Amino acid sequence: MSHANATLTPRTRLRLAQLVVDHGWTYAAAAKMFMVSARTAKKWADRYRAEGPAGMLDRSSRPHSSPTRTRAGLVRRIVRLRWRHRLGPVQIAGRLGMAASTVHAVLTRCQINRLSRIDRVTGEPLRRYEHPHPGSLIHVDVTEFANIPDGGGWRYLGRQQGRRNQEATARRTGQRGRDYRPVIGTAFVHTVIDDHSRTAYAEICTDEKAATAIAVLRRAVVWFAQRGVTVERVLSDNGSAYRSYAWRDACAELAITHRRTRPYRPQTNGKIERFHRTLGDGWAYARPYESTRQRDNALPAWLHFYNHHRAHSAIGGRPPITRLTNLPGHHN
Repeated sequence: MSHANATLTPRTRLRLAQLVVDHGWTYAAAAKMFMVSARTAKKWADRYRAEGPAGMLDRSSRPHSSPTRTRAGLVRRIVRLRWRHRLGPVQIAGRLGMAASTVHAVLTRCQINRLSRIDRVTGEPLRRYEHPHPGSLIHVDVTEFANIPDGGGWRYLGRQQGRRNQEATARRTGQRGRDYRPVIGTAFVHTVIDDHSRTAYAEICTDEKAATAIAVLRRAVVWFAQRGVTVERVLSDNGSAYRSYAWRDACAELAITHRRTRPYRPQTNGKIERFHRTLGDGWAYARPYESTRQRDNALPAWLHFYNHHRAHSAIGGRPPITRLTNLPGHHN
């Protein structure tokens, strides 16, 4: 395919060459008609004589040889430093004694010039996947957030005031741990996210036991069904709740195929891990809350914003809910 600024397309080159070769036009006359130089007209006419219409097609501008190109062994060393140590062009150039611009050119050619394309744990290029339609796969997991003492926590008030608020809360509730330290407690947020649409469902619970996880799954299946989505598969990590017989039986009852990630490979469940980070930034730590109840009450509104209004970069800058309108058979 010709580039955007090409004066002659393959078809126009053929017309020009045929005027010169088959109809006896001069190079200057043919060049004037197509508004190119006589040298260009001669080039295409010569190719037409030698190769016929096939010679009018685009060719690669890559040279036959590149004697100054970076050696293959040096390229492997650059890639190894990038993958294993996540170094930038300047740091790699300093280690190898070469120009940073050369290192950057090698990283770009190998498509690892952006660290976001490299797995943080393994150092290998990311392998992204997406299931074909909503409900084909949902991800489930649990994330934890510390409860907030009366008056607010240390993140916004500082550690000294945060400790005072913890003490005041413990005097009110009577919850004490070892060494008489105040116990504020933990909120277990059970999250469910659809792989195709990124539509999310979440509940705040007091534990992460199997019975709680199963109850959340049942309610999530109903929630998705109300939006026209039938859940077919579920992917979880290897937590005790998801390895239990009760979870296995519940999935069988709901006609859902259960899959687990490989041990010590949270990247496999990366969509929900990334959602947890968004959940923390957008809801849990978004503003100073004066109590756990206030934070809990803010979750439904934030989930509505996430699903219906927040632009998601992985699905073309659209809200997740927009992908639930293109279900198989929806417009039949």
